[in-house]
Amino acid sequence: MAAPVTTIGLWNIAAERPELLALVDPDGTEVTYGELTAKANRYARGLRALGLNTGDSVVVLQPNGVELVAAYFAAIQTGLYVVVVNWHLVAPEVAYILADSEAKAFLAHERFADVAVAAADEAGIGAHTRFAVGDVPGFRRIEELGAGEGEGRPGPRTAGSPMLYTSGTTGRPKGVRRPLTGADPDAVTPQTTWFFGIFGLEPFDGHVHLCGSPLYHTAVLNFVAISLQLGHPAVLMDRWDAEEMLRLIERYRVTHSHVVPTQFRRLLALPDDVRAGYDTSSLRAMIHGAAPCPPEVKRRMLEWWGPVVTEYYAATEGGGTAISGEEWLRKPGSVGRPWPGSTVKVLDDDGEELPPGEVGTVYLRMGTSTFEYHRDKAKTEKARVGDLFTLGDVGHIDSDGYLFLHDRKSDMIISGGVNIYPAEIENELVLHPKVLDVAVFGVPHEDWGEQVKAVVQPAAGVEPSGELARELLDYAATRLAKFKLPRSVDFADELPRDPNGKLYKRKLRDPYWA
Repeated sequence: MAAPVTTIGLWNIAAERPELLALVDPDGTEVTYGELTAKANRYARGLRALGLNTGDSVVVLQPNGVELVAAYFAAIQTGLYVVVVNWHLVAPEVAYILADSEAKAFLAHERFADVAVAAADEAGIGAHTRFAVGDVPGFRRIEELGAGEGEGRPGPRTAGSPMLYTSGTTGRPKGVRRPLTGADPDAVTPQTTWFFGIFGLEPFDGHVHLCGSPLYHTAVLNFVAISLQLGHPAVLMDRWDAEEMLRLIERYRVTHSHVVPTQFRRLLALPDDVRAGYDTSSLRAMIHGAAPCPPEVKRRMLEWWGPVVTEYYAATEGGGTAISGEEWLRKPGSVGRPWPGSTVKVLDDDGEELPPGEVGTVYLRMGTSTFEYHRDKAKTEKARVGDLFTLGDVGHIDSDGYLFLHDRKSDMIISGGVNIYPAEIENELVLHPKVLDVAVFGVPHEDWGEQVKAVVQPAAGVEPSGELARELLDYAATRLAKFKLPRSVDFADELPRDPNGKLYKRKLRDPYWA
């Protein structure tokens, strides 16, 4: 019987037990710790050979897969900033990130060839620093990166960092760039084990992670990277599918995942016999965040999977809250209490802290952590009050210290002087069986300033019609106060959400205000 691994950290695990399973690629290929670190080492040697030095940036435009994970760890061990780009962006948007991050290398994938070529040309990325998985005109094949540069680890080795770009739902994305620590990349920081400890995840405790969302999303990338550092194999999905997720849970005895409410709704929409046909008893921590979850959806998931459904509220910039399934049943609708070391306060418009139960803007802080929006001092300062920062969310804290979110401040509707929170209305309408997705926002009104508009994506097989609009309005009237009711309903084939569930409400709202 093989000796157990005793030291956490990707390269430490690879040194002790190189044959251990690290990743399952979306195509089913199983990749060991030894194979993953060998690829990460080769890419790192290649980036050094290109002239990249500590503090430089590399941009990655790739789908979920071993190549992306290897590129990430190559940067992490060579003191580089790694920017994993949202592959839904168009070429000018990718070019902006290439330029803004001052990228010294660009690693793409043939699936996004047209965007990659146009973006690299617009940003002026040198031909010798362009590499691609597969064939992309003007790009060298990824197999050439580090080829002929010897074996073993690159030098010098020092900890790099992800450079995370905010989603850009209210304008151009901004990079969150943290100072490099100079730490040994083999050493796993106490914050890493502490963060997984919030969810009851410990090193080498038999956990298996399932990644069903794109790795360009901050939390998704963090969960895969930390899982690998703590000895938890990661099963990667390319494009998420509800039944395929259940199959993978059963096949690999998955214990934890990072999911979003949109996925919950689609899992619940599966026929009862399909849901009952898969063994999900291995699940121990199904963690969700990134977008608000309608309380009734959360309750149904808890009834199906049991109290393994854990919620958190957090920010790329640092700090957050968490709540277990058991706690949520006592405090339905809450996103939990602050993490250890995290500060959460609700402030009024003058920056004064509000008492329990009063609604204001939610502010966060994680220990003494600092950040800045890359090349945007004004945005950094606007988001802060003292050493606290805000994402612009509105909520209240109850007398037991539990945070309840109402909505984003920018989404709040003020109609006739009354504050209306769209999320409350969305949480009711989405429960109607003929509704797959819904967005609520304010549109101009001559007398009231704003009135409530709902845009609905009908469920499969349901045709939009005036009759359906009236049915939904009548339904809403049985569940909401009159002043909160939508005054009209429009329909859309699909709402503009990213794969992590985040709704680009601005794209729906702007035409009404044009």
